[in-house]
Formats: sequence, structure tokens, C-alpha cells
Amino acid sequence: MPLTVNLVSADQQVWSGEAAQVTARTTEGEIGILPGHQPVLAILASGQVRVRETGGGIVDATAEDGFLSVENDTVTIVARNAALA
Repeated sequence: MPLTVNLVSADQQVWSGEAAQVTARTTEGEIGILPGHQPVLAILASGQVRVRETGGGIVDATAEDGFLSVENDTVTIVARNAALA
């Protein structure tokens, strides 16, 4: 079962779709999320968010000042500033 991913900035949705893996920088270090991941809430650090789509494509974005939430194979990333790289 794939992850459902939503990446949003303060004023727009940057990317949404299904993914096999999400990697992001948090204040605690880099986190990798796969389907079945335990629920987590983390504070984003400025840096890259990488989404590996279920078809194998890669989506790279930058994000800063926000949070990342994982629950029931849904990953939500909300950032003050976010954009596709």
C-alpha cells in the first residue's frame, strides 16, 4: 500500500500524490518514511524533501519552518515556504 503525500506551503499546495518513500530533514535529523511507518509528528528543518513516487519517479522540493506528520500511511508536510526544486 503506497503512502498518500501532501506537501503544502503557507499559501499553496506544492505537491500531492502517492509515494513509495518520503525523506525529509527534521530538527532531530533526516527521517525516511515507508508505508506502515509508526505515527510521528516532527518539526521540519530547512532542507530537501524527496518523494519517491510509486512509479519510480523522484520529486525534489525544498521546505523550511514547518512540520511533518505521519499517520495511517498519510504524510502531511506543512511549511512556511516550500517549492519544487
